[in-house]
Amino acid sequence: MLRVEQLSKVYPDGTKALKDVSFTVKPGEFLTILGKSGSGKSTLLRCINRLVEPTSGHVYLGDQEITGAGPGLLRKMRRRIGMIFQQYNLVDRVSVSTNALTGRLGYLSPWMSLAGHFPRESVDRAHEHLNRVGIGDKAGRRADALSGGQRQRVGIARALMQNPDLLLADEPVSSLDPASARTIMELLKEINEKNGVTLLCNLHLPGLAREYGHRVLALKAGELVFDGSPESLDKQTIETFYGSS
Repeated sequence: MLRVEQLSKVYPDGTKALKDVSFTVKPGEFLTILGKSGSGKSTLLRCINRLVEPTSGHVYLGDQEITGAGPGLLRKMRRRIGMIFQQYNLVDRVSVSTNALTGRLGYLSPWMSLAGHFPRESVDRAHEHLNRVGIGDKAGRRADALSGGQRQRVGIARALMQNPDLLLADEPVSSLDPASARTIMELLKEINEKNGVTLLCNLHLPGLAREYGHRVLALKAGELVFDGSPESLDKQTIETFYGSS
C-alpha cells in the first residue's frame, strides 16, 4: 500500500506546488491523476520517490517511510519504484538495449554502475522487456533514431527492469499522437493487470483517466479536489478543476 499524508511542497520562489495532499493507494490499483498544467501533478509523483524533496508530510510504501529515509535506505526503496517520464529521459547516443538496462543500476555495486557492466541475466531480461513492449527488433538502434511512441516504450521497459511494486507515470502520453497514446495506455494496463504493479498515472485527458483508472484523483492549485470512481467523474465535476470550455 502507498500512503501519502499531508504532503506539501513550497519551492524556493514561494510557489506552493502541493498543499496538504493525503490519499492511500491499494496494492494493484491503477490510479489516474488529472489537473491543469501547474496543478502539482508532476511535483506529487516526484515527491513520492523524492526526486523532489517535500517541504512537509509523509509518504509510506508498505510499512517503510520514504520521506526521511537516509541515502542507503532510499536507494533500496527506489528499486521498488519505477518512473516513466513525459520526455522519456533516454540517453540519445546509446542503444535502446543500454537505455533499458539502466533500470538495473540501482541493483549494481557502485563500481559496476560506473563501468556500465551488466550481468548476462540483466541483458537477457532487457531483451525480454523490449520484446514485451514491442520494440525488441530495435534493441541495437540508437535511442535518438526512434519515434516518440517507441521512445516511451523504451522508458516503460527501463522501468520494468526494476521489477517495481509501484510505477509512477508522469504524463506518459502527452507528447504522443492519439494512436501511440492508446498503445502506451494499453501497455500500462497490461502491466497493472498481469504483473500486479500499483500504478499512478498523470494525465490531461479525462476520457483516458475514466477509461483506464480504477480510481481518479484531481489536483487544482496544489490541492486535492477530487478522489472518486471513474463513473462519478462527470462534466460538472471536471469543470471544477479544469473550468468550462
